[in-house]
Amino acid sequence: MRAVLYERYGPPYVLHLGDVKQPVPKRDELLVRVHASTVNRLDCHTREANRRGGLATSLLSRAVSGLRRPRQPILGSEFAGEVTMVGETVTEFTVGDKVFGNTGLRYGCHAEYVCVRQSARVGHMPAGANFDEAAPATDGAFNALWCLRRANLRPGQSVLVYGASGAIGTAAVQLASRYLGADVTAVCTAKSLNLVRSLGATRAIDYTREDFTESGAIYNAIFDAVGKHSFKRCRNSLAPGGSYLATDGFRNVLLAIWTAGFGDKKVRFALPPRYPRSDVVLIRDLIESGKYRPVIDRHYSMEDVVQAAEYVETEQKTGNVVLTIRSESSLRR
Repeated sequence: MRAVLYERYGPPYVLHLGDVKQPVPKRDELLVRVHASTVNRLDCHTREANRRGGLATSLLSRAVSGLRRPRQPILGSEFAGEVTMVGETVTEFTVGDKVFGNTGLRYGCHAEYVCVRQSARVGHMPAGANFDEAAPATDGAFNALWCLRRANLRPGQSVLVYGASGAIGTAAVQLASRYLGADVTAVCTAKSLNLVRSLGATRAIDYTREDFTESGAIYNAIFDAVGKHSFKRCRNSLAPGGSYLATDGFRNVLLAIWTAGFGDKKVRFALPPRYPRSDVVLIRDLIESGKYRPVIDRHYSMEDVVQAAEYVETEQKTGNVVLTIRSESSLRR
């Protein structure tokens, strides 16, 4: 089968197409013919061994992915496709089922086939969705749900989403407003102001023209979806008992421990994140009910994966970048 491979850590050009042996499902696995995946920041960070995070972060990344070279040469954590074979103990899926899901740090989705345990984060595709629409449904939503739940938001409470136009941010705006019933303020670039309003934000702020920390507005939670703000800068914008929600940064692990015992404003962050399989079903239900849709910026073919990775690394994408693995036209040939 064809796959996007990388045999060494480095910039996007280390990615290349190659042929590898097609996986065979184990007794509890299903074999999925992948139609679409995504290129996201997790792929990019892993591919370069998180070198931009500093030496300690890079060494930790290599300890997980392989010290000298990648143990798993195929990236891609999100997928949407069709079941082509099932193991003998698989009961929830049959050949021909259209499925979507997330393999996490097991990766393997930038390939024509991937094996997934039936107990893993996989589910039947949302009714009416195509493969390109289903593939980017999980990663941003998983991260958003993981963070938002830690704030224990109640309907009507206020939350500010910083970096609201990315994959996590666009998911957070929708889930906070339409699923949790919160009043959402979205901070993003000028080009995305109308988008975030359409996703459920009551107010939208262009961060290049206004600093929300100087406005005097107070929020029950501030969600930093891009890891570019800080608890220190946001503290005065939090209501008593408010939560600063972080998506990354080891400093936030320490701050979460510290603020748990001191002060009434908390940093909510814990590693590793937990993404239950039940969230795949929740995401499917939210898509089918019209309360959530993954925002798609661009589509790239497997052959253009280097350009896809380069675009993601500009940090200017809006929502998700889809990687088409198996197009409908290729199926007809």
